[in-house]
Amino acid sequence: MQRPNQEVMMEDAPCSNLAPGILIVDDVPANLELLAEMLREQGYEPRPVPGGRLALQAARAEPPDLILLDVNMPEMTGFEVCAHLKADAALKDIPVLFITADAEPVDKVKAFAMGAVDYVTKPFQAGEVCARVATHLRLRKLQLDLALTVGELRKALEDIRTLRGIIPICASCKQIRDDKGAWEAVETYVSAHSEAQFSHGICPECMLKLYPEIAGEQEEVNI
Repeated sequence: MQRPNQEVMMEDAPCSNLAPGILIVDDVPANLELLAEMLREQGYEPRPVPGGRLALQAARAEPPDLILLDVNMPEMTGFEVCAHLKADAALKDIPVLFITADAEPVDKVKAFAMGAVDYVTKPFQAGEVCARVATHLRLRKLQLDLALTVGELRKALEDIRTLRGIIPICASCKQIRDDKGAWEAVETYVSAHSEAQFSHGICPECMLKLYPEIAGEQEEVNI
């Protein structure tokens, strides 16, 4: 199996400086070994565990980027493990791909309703497994990037809304005190906290006070 370019793998990964961690949960050691080898050759970091309870402990100790989860296991089924994952706020957004056998009548509707994003079938085909894993890691990265962008937009909106709060302004000179305690002109403060631009003129009252002769001439013209 040919190993892809490592730089390409890192581009698709949720974390740019670490290989994506994939938790593999199956009670059959041969399946764990086979899947781990497939994923390792693709540049991933497989973390095989042989049961549901151990899987939950491993996921909580170090949340993976994706989980491959066998449906039929003793002690705790894949559906039960998935329910616990989706009930945990720190783990609920991790993509879960169920592992099933071709001959097993798996309720796929139930699987998707519980929050699984896809499934892979036994006997494993390396091309299918790796393609599905890469697709959902890429979708997860896009989801994280979108959440980051939304957070930045919300912060920008909050910064704009600061002008709607209480603004400390000098009763005499009308300067505004900024967040660091310095006093600055109204134009400087508003420009720093919004996209507003200023143009200057003189109102009629100030015109009469500062330039009475000009104000008088304008009144005569208006008459």
